[in-house]
Amino acid sequence: MSANFILTVIIVFYIVDFLIEQLVSFLDDKNNNASINPELKGVYDEDKYAKSLKYNHQRYLFGLFKNSFSFIILLLCLLYGVFGNIETMIMSAYQNKLIVSICFFGIIFLFSEIISLPLSYYSTFVIEHKFGFNKTNLKTFLTDKLKSMLIAFIIGTLIFSVLIFSLGYLGKNFWVLFWVFSVLFTIFISEFYTVLIVPIFNKLLPLEDGDLRDAIKEFANKVNFKIDNIFVIDSSRRSSKSNAYFSGLGKKKKIVIYDTLIKNHTKEEIVAIIAHEIGHYKHKHTIKGLIMSFVQTGFILYLLSFAIFNSNVSIALGGTGISYNLGLIAFGLLFSPISLLFGILSNFLSRKFEYEADKYVDLNYETTHFIAALKKLYSDNLSNINPHKLNVFLNYSHPTLLQRIMAFKK
Repeated sequence: MSANFILTVIIVFYIVDFLIEQLVSFLDDKNNNASINPELKGVYDEDKYAKSLKYNHQRYLFGLFKNSFSFIILLLCLLYGVFGNIETMIMSAYQNKLIVSICFFGIIFLFSEIISLPLSYYSTFVIEHKFGFNKTNLKTFLTDKLKSMLIAFIIGTLIFSVLIFSLGYLGKNFWVLFWVFSVLFTIFISEFYTVLIVPIFNKLLPLEDGDLRDAIKEFANKVNFKIDNIFVIDSSRRSSKSNAYFSGLGKKKKIVIYDTLIKNHTKEEIVAIIAHEIGHYKHKHTIKGLIMSFVQTGFILYLLSFAIFNSNVSIALGGTGISYNLGLIAFGLLFSPISLLFGILSNFLSRKFEYEADKYVDLNYETTHFIAALKKLYSDNLSNINPHKLNVFLNYSHPTLLQRIMAFKK
């Protein structure tokens, strides 16, 4: 295939992917105004439902602008060979492949951060503030950005170091070594994310002794689930939205509860949410999800080995010959149809896991507390309770609130 043909395919894939995404968002926004199902009575009162509609519509309009802006920028970069020109400029100063890769993706990342900064600011300090969610200040906002960029640089340097070594050592079979690295790195992050990354942004403090801790421990003991590490995260510094999650594997597992969740929910509702998370562990969903991601990553890297050594793929993006950097970008765009299929399968399995964890609550705790917690979470976060079926099918990792409530009645 010629470079011109490959470029045409890349652009067509990119346009089609963008149009599908915008169509789904449009349908979701239109469906947001549907009448509330009787089963969802009590999630919103009339005033708060109207507020939810406005919030989700403004997020849709903002997303449309943001995505369209990004679409135009990348399309122009493809049409005018900007990526190839950037690499050529860097290679005129450096010959080391690792330095070239770090500089190449560093420039792209930095440019992306600069042009997205005003959009991120508007989302945080205008939309989120208008609807009462934003609790952060400009200093924290900018500090978070700098910390994120530094972490991205450190991790990116590590990844590209291993990638360049693998490419130089094994050639087209690089994907085997890099796959092993990606598996080990993913396990490491899963194990130590809460210990290494979270404290950079938030304070994690052990849940104080009291009724809530006693209730969580009592339930955990009842279902033979050993957990000693229960932490509260100061999420209220940035947002009023609530959540809770588990992290780590085996003995390293931890419960992390947002302080906003403790503030807005009853003891029984929080225990019900924890019961759901324990359900995930009991069904080994974390392990199954990791295995699924490992298989998917191996397949993606195997396909990448065919694109990254094809000179026409690099030339299509403005290069002069085989380029690892241009090959990675081109592959990311060419892979979009398969990525869509992977996403559909991954979300389908994720929704199945959520139903199983919900069922675990139904068998081991009081279902009414869990349903009350879900309704309160949706209400507090002004979530869309009428998503379009196509959006759910393509993008939802969790069943809708209505689907979850109806599942309890089967």
